[in-house]
Amino acid sequence: MNRSTKLDTATVNHALQVLEGKSRRRGLSRMLPFLGPAFIASVAYIDPGNFATNVESGSRYGMALLWVVILASLSAYFVQILAARLGTVTGYNLAEQCRRTYPKPVVMGMWAGMELVAVATDLAEFIGATIAFHILLPVTLADAALLTALAATLVLAVQSHGFRPFEWVIAAFVGFVAVAYVIELFAAPPRWAQVESHLLNPGIPQGGLFLAVGIVGATIMPHVIFLHSSLTQKRIRVDEPRHVRTLLRYETWDIVVAMSIATLTNAAMLIMSAAAFHHPGIPLIIGLSQAYHTLTPLLGPIAATLFALALLASGISATTVGTFAGQVMMQGFINFQIPIWLRRMLTLVPSFAIVVFSGWNLTQILLWTQVLISFGLPLALVPLADFTSRRTLMGSFVNPPTIRLTAWSFTVLLAILNLILIVGMLR
Repeated sequence: MNRSTKLDTATVNHALQVLEGKSRRRGLSRMLPFLGPAFIASVAYIDPGNFATNVESGSRYGMALLWVVILASLSAYFVQILAARLGTVTGYNLAEQCRRTYPKPVVMGMWAGMELVAVATDLAEFIGATIAFHILLPVTLADAALLTALAATLVLAVQSHGFRPFEWVIAAFVGFVAVAYVIELFAAPPRWAQVESHLLNPGIPQGGLFLAVGIVGATIMPHVIFLHSSLTQKRIRVDEPRHVRTLLRYETWDIVVAMSIATLTNAAMLIMSAAAFHHPGIPLIIGLSQAYHTLTPLLGPIAATLFALALLASGISATTVGTFAGQVMMQGFINFQIPIWLRRMLTLVPSFAIVVFSGWNLTQILLWTQVLISFGLPLALVPLADFTSRRTLMGSFVNPPTIRLTAWSFTVLLAILNLILIVGMLR
């Protein structure tokens, strides 16, 4: 476990007292020391990639792909629970288990693939925050990119004061994005009967497969699967099976609370976009800047500003979490670690160069990164399903047959979707 992710002694002692039945605290106070890892992971489920895919999906297809958002988000509960269990039970994170189990050439290939995913992820988050700065402030795109780099570095520096303050900062960002979208739904109230109809009658409209897979890629992010297993790894050390079981139950609550917030926020993004933009006479929204400028006359400057501020909070927090995930994967796969600030610089430089010098459409780049990320999902899901189904690793906490079947079925289904998308793109 990375030293920078260790908890302070007071939080650990509080958790141990709860697990051993010695704490008199009740309610939220009792759960507090266990909350945190899932909130950090949940950032990836409301990142700028989600903004881009949900805004375009809502504008282009209305509520038609809402079921994809919900299904992908519910799948994320399952995936993150498995990741947390792996780290807690074995004491090794997912990348470390790959290095300990698989042949070296396979491990090196997985690491190379996940580094590409990390670059695509950081590029998406960086683009989102840069666009937000650019539309909120009277600055050039280059200046907005510099502000993004500075803001992300400052948030990353919070962890030097302890990992618990960093968890609270990230949780605050998640909370802000969620509140912003609750307000947006009041500004653009949807037809709830229409929402219900699309959820009960799922289908992919003609030409919608690319965005559907992009939604999955934007929702289930492979880097936070690796990160979550690291955040629970030796976070709170217990040996007795009954204490481990209790710890897993509290970690599950952490995931349920954090992922519920992320799921509802993610759904609200698409619902608001459909309610505001999917109307005759309103042009198709294919850019985050376009969404902001279209919202201003439709719903007023307050709603548009909230949209931009939520995008900013999402981008800055997500790119910071992505840096931690990259560090975890490098250390786990190849047993090599560099200073966190150097890792930050190595991912910032290509993102900055593409944003400032490429001249490409930033939102379209962002959408393509989500599809690329979805291709990296099997690199996380296959070993996760494998390791959590091995009794030699998990002992009595091994996946039961139904969970094992679900994990492998989900992995195969995602691989098939990606193959369909590749064939469609080639055609």
